[in-house]
Amino acid sequence: MKTIGIIGGMSWESSVSYYQLINRGVAAAQGGLHSAKLVLYSVDFAEIEALQSSGDWQRSGELLAQAARALQSAGADFVVIATNTMHKVADQVMEAVAIPLLHIADATADALLDAGIDCVGLLGTRFTMEQAFYRERLEARGIRVLVPGEAGRAMVDRVIYQELCRGKVEPQSRRDYLEVIDQLASEGAQGVILGCTEIGLLVGEGDTGVPLFDTTEIHAKAAVANALES
Repeated sequence: MKTIGIIGGMSWESSVSYYQLINRGVAAAQGGLHSAKLVLYSVDFAEIEALQSSGDWQRSGELLAQAARALQSAGADFVVIATNTMHKVADQVMEAVAIPLLHIADATADALLDAGIDCVGLLGTRFTMEQAFYRERLEARGIRVLVPGEAGRAMVDRVIYQELCRGKVEPQSRRDYLEVIDQLASEGAQGVILGCTEIGLLVGEGDTGVPLFDTTEIHAKAAVANALES
């Protein structure tokens, strides 16, 4: 079994889900008392969020590159950045280490194509929805990406940072998200990416008839498969 290196803490709420999903995946595949071999480097999200807000992606990338080097030194065989937004600095992280990075957008594209999806809605932070680093990676695989309008993007982003990252799950926010999901479906989305690792805490498959693609689950599953690959 390969050792998984996880850069987490963005937020720690979703990092808990990663830890559970990866260990459950290994246990299901291996049976008995098996669990994942992994190393976790958890950052202080307040520091990262401040850099996001100020647009200092260079410094953000330096911090995550430092984390990746620490994971490599601790014996990790590959790196997982346990957040969607910070894949904006994925290139900096990859350049800092000799071990591979398992990119969340690549794993998500694989899941979408396996499901026959070529037009998808994307929910996430403003950075993920509005900037090109995530969308273009999907579009390069032939997947058309739709995002909510300005008001929808503002609401989705606000709920992530002010509620979900703080462990708050509000019924009204769930209703607001489902309204946005329905709107994306009406515009042609065959499914919707829950493109922030906390969104799965708020909405899931049982809440809507629109197929949802939870990137936390997808990324964790891909990490398990990579760890167990012979």
